[in-house]
Amino acid sequence: MTAAGPDDLFAYLADLGIPVRTVAHRPVHTVAESRDLKAGMPGGHSKNLFLKDKRGRLFLVVAQAEAAIDLKRLHGVIGATGRLSFGSAELLEAVLGVKPGSVTPFGVINDRAGAVSVVLDAALMARDPVNVHPLHNAATTAITPGDLIRFLEATGHPPRVMALPAPEGDPL
Repeated sequence: MTAAGPDDLFAYLADLGIPVRTVAHRPVHTVAESRDLKAGMPGGHSKNLFLKDKRGRLFLVVAQAEAAIDLKRLHGVIGATGRLSFGSAELLEAVLGVKPGSVTPFGVINDRAGAVSVVLDAALMARDPVNVHPLHNAATTAITPGDLIRFLEATGHPPRVMALPAPEGDPL
């Protein structure tokens, strides 16, 4: 089955009655590359970690863009088995239908098997709107936190919203 693209995503959101606002921009691959773009967009901006545990279970952690996350302690907080590693580019594309640099919670529209557990950073979800990529990195889509949760639930990916562990000694 072909992966859903941005048009499919926007049609799905419209079918759910979820309004979004999308701004096109140059492609960005990292949080650092996008800092100047974010300055003109209100709300919280995300970074997305596609992770795999020792059992092969998949997690998508959606955090505030500038958040420092202790990856050595994250597995215990999200219920993963053993340490986490980043999922490969091939696995990312096979499961979420996106390439590295375009990871987004909207990618779960392509995870029809429900293999990915979604974890949302409580600090990001306290912002309104939440800004994420619409399945590619040449645009940013703003969505309310409640509507993001509604989208995730509709795709069969009820998220867990939680505080993510900061590295030891980092202020929260």
